[in-house]
Amino acid sequence: MRGSRFTDEQIIGVLKEADAGAATAELCRRHGISPATFYNWKARFGGMGVNEARRLRQLEAENGKLKQLLAESTLDNHVLRELLRKNG
Repeated sequence: MRGSRFTDEQIIGVLKEADAGAATAELCRRHGISPATFYNWKARFGGMGVNEARRLRQLEAENGKLKQLLAESTLDNHVLRELLRKNG
């Protein structure tokens, strides 16, 4: 999956500009994002600070690694069961 062109600080900054009263269309044009991207950011990061957004990204990365480890473990388990079934 492709990473964002924007850092957490930039995303939070854009959202804070919108909270301060800037027009959404103007913000999107100025920062080169689509309105859909803006509303996705708002749904995901709305009301967060920079530190909270960083922690969220760290937790998501850790969660992805754990999911991959679980998938690999499950696959290994399945292969071993198939081997035991064939040999037994």
